[in-house]
Amino acid sequence: MLKGLLPLTALLMGSAFLLFAGGVNGLILPIRGEADGFTAASLGLLGTGWAIGYVAGCLRTPALVARVGHIRAFGAMCAIAAIAVLLSLILITPWVWIPVRAVSGFCFAGAAMIVESWLNERVDAKSRGRAFGVYTMVNLAATTAGQMVLTLGDPGGYFFFVLAAMVYCLALLPTAISATSTPRPLTKVSLDLRKLWRNSPIAVFAVLMVGVSNAAFGTLAAVYAARVGLPLGDIALFASIPILAGAASQIPVGIASDRFDRRKVLIAIGVFAILADGLFLFSGMTQPMILLALSALFGATVFAMYPVIVAHANDHAEPGAFIQVSGGLLLVYGIGSILGPTVAGFAMTSYGASTLFAVTGSAHLLLLLFAIFRLRTAPAVASEDKVAFQAQPLARASTPETAAFSADQAELDADQPPEEPADQEPPR
Repeated sequence: MLKGLLPLTALLMGSAFLLFAGGVNGLILPIRGEADGFTAASLGLLGTGWAIGYVAGCLRTPALVARVGHIRAFGAMCAIAAIAVLLSLILITPWVWIPVRAVSGFCFAGAAMIVESWLNERVDAKSRGRAFGVYTMVNLAATTAGQMVLTLGDPGGYFFFVLAAMVYCLALLPTAISATSTPRPLTKVSLDLRKLWRNSPIAVFAVLMVGVSNAAFGTLAAVYAARVGLPLGDIALFASIPILAGAASQIPVGIASDRFDRRKVLIAIGVFAILADGLFLFSGMTQPMILLALSALFGATVFAMYPVIVAHANDHAEPGAFIQVSGGLLLVYGIGSILGPTVAGFAMTSYGASTLFAVTGSAHLLLLLFAIFRLRTAPAVASEDKVAFQAQPLARASTPETAAFSADQAELDADQPPEEPADQEPPR
C-alpha cells in the first residue's frame, strides 16, 4: 500500500499544508475578532464572505487553469491566500476582513480543485478508493492540527497570522518541485436547480438546510464558546471535536443508509441533531466537559448528513450524471453556507450567543419535516438500485473535483462523453 502512495506524497503534502493553514486561519479570525470587540453579526459575515468566494472559486477556477496551467494557477492561489491572511493582520477591521475572507475562500477552493485534479489523474481504478480514503484522512488530520495549534500561543499577537501565511506558501512547494505530469482539465459544473429538483427534491432542500446549519456553526462556534466562558484550549476543542465526531459517525451511518431507506436514516439523524440543538439552547449548561460532549453529539449528526444526501441524490440520478449531481448539490450547499452565518450572526448580536442553535435547530426542523413529507409521498429506492455510500470530507472543504476523485471508475467512464469515431482512410 505504501509503495502505491509514494508517487502521491508531494500532492498529499500540498493538500495537508492547505488544510492546516485553512484550519489556523478559519479559527484565529473569530477568536481574534471576538477579543477585539467585533459583533457576532460581523463575524458571521466572515463565513458568508468565505462561502461566496468558495462557490466562485469552484465555478471559475477551471477557466483560469485552462488559460495559465495548473502549476501557475496553484502558485497564484497559495500566494494570494497568504497575502490575504497578512492583510487581515495589518488591517484589523471587519470591513477589511469580510472581503479578504471571500478572497481566501476563492483561493482555497481553487487550490483544492487543482490538487484533487492531480490526484485523480495519478490513481488507477484499483487504487482510487484507497487513495481517496488516505486523502480524506490527511485533510481531516491537517484541519484538526491547524485548529488545535492555537492552544500553543497567544491569539492576541501576530504569530498565528504569520504561521498561516507561511504554511500557505509551503503548500505550493511540493507541486512546484514535483515531476508529476500536468493533469487533464478541471471538472466543470453548472447549477441547474430545476434538474436537481426533478432528480431529488429532498436532496436539494436538505443540502440547503445543512449548508445553513453547518456553515453557521463552523463560522460562529468559537464565538459561542468564548461568550459562554470557555478558555482558549476548550474553544479549540469545541471547534475540532465535532469534525472528528462527524468523520467517525459516517461509518455506522453509511452502513445504515445502505440497508434502509436513506430518508429514514436522514430523519433519525435529524432527530438527534434537534436534540443537540435543544440542549444547547435550553439547558443553560456552561461546564466545559458537558459542552464538549454536546459538541461531539452535534458534530456526529450534522456532519454525517451531507454524504447521506449525496448518496440519496445519486440513487435517483441518470447514468453518467454522478459528478454533475454531486457538484450541483455542492453549489446548493454553498448557497446555504452564504445564508447561515449571516442569519446566525445577526441573531447572536440581537438575542445572545445561544441563538446560534436556534438557527441551526430551525434548519434541522425544516429538514426533518420535509423528509417526513417526502417519505409519505414518494416511494423508496429499491435496494438493487442504490449506489454505494461514499464517506465524504467536510462539505465546506469539498469541490467538484472531490466528486470526480471519489467516483469509482464505472461512474467516471459513464460521465465521459462518447468519443468521436476516427476518420476512415479513403479507399485506394
